[in-house]
This record gives sequence, C-alpha cells and structure tokens, in this order.
Amino acid sequence: MKSKRNSRSVIVGIFIILGLAILVIGVFSLGKQKKSFVKGFTVNTIFNDVNGLQEGNNVWLSGVKVGTVKKINFLADTRVQVSMVLQKSLEPMIRKDALTRISSDGLIGNKIVVILGGTQSVPQVANNDFLVAQKAVSTEDMLSTLQANNKNLLAITGSFKSITNKIDSGTGVLGSLLNNKDLSNKIAVSVNELQSTMSNFEAASSKSKAVLANLNSLTDKLNAPGYFVHDLIADTSMYKDLRNSVSQLHAVTLNAGAITDNLKTLSDSLHSKNNAIGVLLNDEETAASIKQTIKNLESSSQKLDEDLEAAQHNFLLRHYFKKKNAN
Repeated sequence: MKSKRNSRSVIVGIFIILGLAILVIGVFSLGKQKKSFVKGFTVNTIFNDVNGLQEGNNVWLSGVKVGTVKKINFLADTRVQVSMVLQKSLEPMIRKDALTRISSDGLIGNKIVVILGGTQSVPQVANNDFLVAQKAVSTEDMLSTLQANNKNLLAITGSFKSITNKIDSGTGVLGSLLNNKDLSNKIAVSVNELQSTMSNFEAASSKSKAVLANLNSLTDKLNAPGYFVHDLIADTSMYKDLRNSVSQLHAVTLNAGAITDNLKTLSDSLHSKNNAIGVLLNDEETAASIKQTIKNLESSSQKLDEDLEAAQHNFLLRHYFKKKNAN
C-alpha cells in the first residue's frame, strides 16, 4: 500500500517538474521573441495617426525585427507619441535623420513600425531621441485612390466604346479609311508610289556615294606628287612664275583697257562734226559736194582726154606728138 502511494507521489512530482520546465521554456521563448531579456534603448516618434498600432507590436529595420512598441501616449494636439525599445547593439546603425512610418506585417497582418533611411555622416541616435515620422498611406486612402482610378477607367472605356462605334459606322477619317474600299485602294497606291520613290532615293544615294568615292579618288590623285595641283602647291618656283604671269596678264589687261579707251575716243571723234574726218563721215552736204566735185573732175578729165586726142590730130601739133612718140 505504501509502495503504491510512493509511486503515485513520484509520478505527480515528475508531472510537476515537466510542467515547470515547459513553463520556463515558454517564458524564455516568449521573452526571446519579445526581446525581453535583451539590453535595449528607447527612441520616440510622433504620428498624426497610428492606424491601429498597439503596444507590444514589432519594430522593423531593413526587414528585420529590432524591437517592440513600449508605450503609446496621446499628446495635447491629438497627436500620438510612440515609444519603442530597440536592441542596444543596433544603436550605431540608426541615425538621427532616420524616418519612421506605420506599416503592416504582411497584407492583413498586425501593424508594425518601420525605421527607414539614415545618412552615415549624421550622428547615431541616442537614448530617448525623437525620430521624424513619415506620413503613411492608409487603406482608406488607397481605396479612395482606387475608386478614383476606377472612375477614370470607366470614363476611358466609355470614350473608347464611342470611338469604336464611330469607326464601325464609318464616321471620321479612320472610319472612312477602314470602310471605304476606294480610299483604301488609293492609300495602297500612294504607299506603293512612296516605296518606289524611296527606291529611287536609295539608288540616288548609291550614285551619290559612288560620286563621293570618285571625288575622294580624284583629290587623292591631285594631292599625289607629279600632278599639277600638288606641284603648284609644293613647288614655290612654279608659284612665282605663275604669279609673274598673272601680273603680266594684269598689265596686258590694263593696256587693252587703255587701247579700248583710245578706240572709243576715236570712234566718238569719227561720229563728231568738229573734225575733217567727222565732217566727211557725218555731214551729208559736204559728202554731196565732194561727190559732185569728183564727178566734175571725172567730167573735166574726160574732156581733157578728148582735147588731147584732138590736139594730137591737129596739123599744127601733129609733128610734135610724132617726134615725142619717136623718142
């Protein structure tokens, strides 16, 4: 009987020990999860709306849990001060210009505080410092934005439906283009002509490239020794001879100009009546008089010939002319 009672007491003792062990393990597990046994420091931030955040919620940094929300207090202007306990070992990684915002642990999970950013050149945060809160976008704001986008999408869909109806009915340029076969054929012909024109442009471009190649070849040859252009540029003596020739040609041009001026003066004199030649060329009365004088001279000469012929046959002078002919 006593042995049964002793065995029952041992079993009860074992169960009590197991229960205490489970309790201790649970306490340590929860403490580890809540960072209860980790040395930490406190930072604060002030939000206009914590959006359902509660004490004990987690604080994340770069996607890693670094602390918990210790206390939430209302301020006089209805803003909310959130005090957070963070791991002491992470103090050098958080800067005074870091930002905080309210987020969610997953799509519909618990609210959390996320620490963002921070500049390395700024001093690290200290115990009981305040971090600036970033305005968070609430679910209501997202739903309002989504509703506005849905309205805009509905309006766009209605407009697109109206446009497609007009196109189907043949209204407008695009509708005529899709429903009018004659217009489509004309556009097809225009496209073919445009393609032909582009082909001509390509051929002209090829010819232009060939011409440019020929010009490059010609310039290379002209710049090669033995050609006139190269010798003209490189040979200074030829350049001097050419320069002298140009100077002489310029002098000849000046002389030709002087001769031309003299010829012009002579021509003006011939057209003037102030000199003998001008009078002969331009005065009709003098010309007529000269013509008459020439006629009179011709008539006098004819008469003189006749008189001489008559004198030769005169008996008084016949002996003289015979003697002169004999000599």
